[in-house]
Amino acid sequence: MEIILKIVLYSSLSGITVFLGGLLSRLFERHFRKGLIKEGALHTSIAFGGGIIIAAVAFVLAPEGMKVLSLVPMALLFLAGAIAFFFLDRYIEKKGGTVSQLLAMLMDFIPEAIALGAVFAADHNLGLLLAIFIGLQNLPESFNAYLDLRDNGYTSNKCLLILFCLSFSGIFAAVSGYYLLSNMPQLTASLMLFSSGGILYLIFQDIAPMSKLQKSWFPALGVNVGFLVGMIGQKLLG
Repeated sequence: MEIILKIVLYSSLSGITVFLGGLLSRLFERHFRKGLIKEGALHTSIAFGGGIIIAAVAFVLAPEGMKVLSLVPMALLFLAGAIAFFFLDRYIEKKGGTVSQLLAMLMDFIPEAIALGAVFAADHNLGLLLAIFIGLQNLPESFNAYLDLRDNGYTSNKCLLILFCLSFSGIFAAVSGYYLLSNMPQLTASLMLFSSGGILYLIFQDIAPMSKLQKSWFPALGVNVGFLVGMIGQKLLG
């Protein structure tokens, strides 16, 4: 029971940043006037979040999946993730919108939360550090996801309600990972590789193009800073 309580606590702390990022984004939207500074901050935030998501693929999702699975299933699952989100992205676009930031956040957050629960029984310290890493990732990603939802016509309150509900998804994912996947490393690895393929598709199809700002080169540095956060997290995780 003590282990479960710790998993719930750590996954709650890492998940609440989904809602906090939305709140910060709402304050930013309301209190900063339109102009070059605001546009630069928005594009830098998108690039920063993209850098963190790429780091999650490079340091957590893809490597852990590659450790467990052989070449053919590894390649098939990675491509399956990309193809699945190619069709999902097209479907959403035909409906007149895009929620790439939200999808990328979930494709990152949920598999890592499952991994948190799956590894916690064997290594508490690794579980704690992974929870910190997830929480740091969620903040800029949910900041951008809020703006993404607003651009699609959602009200501020509805955006925050969506992010508030999603902040609890990490608890269910982590507890499920502990109970269902602690002894099923191949299934956990498959989920991570599928997510990796989907994330990379979303990054280069939707997120990276949105980070570019005409006559400004500063936002692109946000990718490097975001990726550096991932490097630091990986160094701490050992």
